[in-house]
Amino acid sequence: MITCPKCFKENQDHYKFCLGCGAELPRDGSPKKLAPGTPPHGVPAVKAASPAAIADEVTSVGIPIPTAEAKPRPARGPMGTGVIPQVAAAPVAAPAASPAAVAPAIGVGAPPPVVCPQCEHPNPPNNKFCASCGFKLGRAAPPPDAVAAPAAGTAAAQPSGIVLTALRADGTEAGSFTLPVGIITVGRDLGAIFAGDSYLSPRHATLTPRGGRLFVKDEASLNGVYKKLRRDEPVLLNPGDIFRIGQEIIRFEPLNPAPPTADGVERLGSPAKGYIGRLALIIGRDVAGNAFPMPEAGIHLGRERGDVLFPEDGYVSGLHCRIAPVNGQVFLTDLGSSNGSFVRLMAETEVINGDVLLMGQQLFRVNM
Repeated sequence: MITCPKCFKENQDHYKFCLGCGAELPRDGSPKKLAPGTPPHGVPAVKAASPAAIADEVTSVGIPIPTAEAKPRPARGPMGTGVIPQVAAAPVAAPAASPAAVAPAIGVGAPPPVVCPQCEHPNPPNNKFCASCGFKLGRAAPPPDAVAAPAAGTAAAQPSGIVLTALRADGTEAGSFTLPVGIITVGRDLGAIFAGDSYLSPRHATLTPRGGRLFVKDEASLNGVYKKLRRDEPVLLNPGDIFRIGQEIIRFEPLNPAPPTADGVERLGSPAKGYIGRLALIIGRDVAGNAFPMPEAGIHLGRERGDVLFPEDGYVSGLHCRIAPVNGQVFLTDLGSSNGSFVRLMAETEVINGDVLLMGQQLFRVNM
């Protein structure tokens, strides 16, 4: 067992993160060899337990069920250390249980394991954090197939042929969800691949298949719905539009001179000659942080090169994107960044096959 240095909870030897507090466990907690605990004078005879008692024990530890005629099992050490050798008598292997004998002991009132929505590692139902990646599990989330399956005695929902595939940070697939026919609401309460993300609103967005096309609409969610830009394809930025690169959330604000008052008095202000707008960093709900002026020639954003740099954001590429005016309009262009640029959807928008949506902290690819 590995004892967590933060909360002192004991964890299995192969766990990477503590089940009690989610802290990373030390790597030097490998099990030590266990000395034989059998006295030199031998092991006393053990009375045969009833089949019911053995079945209960097997359900909790997950080992084969021996028959009533089987001899006592040899004692077992910690997981992965094998069987402790006996001194007085050689251990006798228990006969393999038949499927018929195992079946009654499986699933008797036992809750199903919680599948981590981030790495798909099965965890015991009382785990607060994933033992493999440390993701906060929250409430138990059934696997995607279980959510999509209709309840007994009800008619099965007809699939629409549209699939949302969750993507991990490295681009690999983490699960999929087939949309049924009709309007479907996406949110944390839907479960499946959406559960466990605290950045998703309970009712986050609606997806509407219509005439072989798919439309997505943000349902006034707190953190919004973003669509990933395709490389080197300029996208129009309207006043007040919000986009995201790496962990930076940015709002475009044009610099328009304030009109005079009703009595003709001009307003004082610092000169803004040569600048057409500014980029304001959003650091909270309706709260802006630093702002960067945008000249008429445009502006480049990146981690190492450009006019505005984010050197501490590892998710921003060296040269990430460009914002430039064209014929009186302002366009955002992704310059082939590793993690992409995303624009927040302000109205119902059509998505096509292969489009990637960012909702909460999860990426979803649309397959039609």
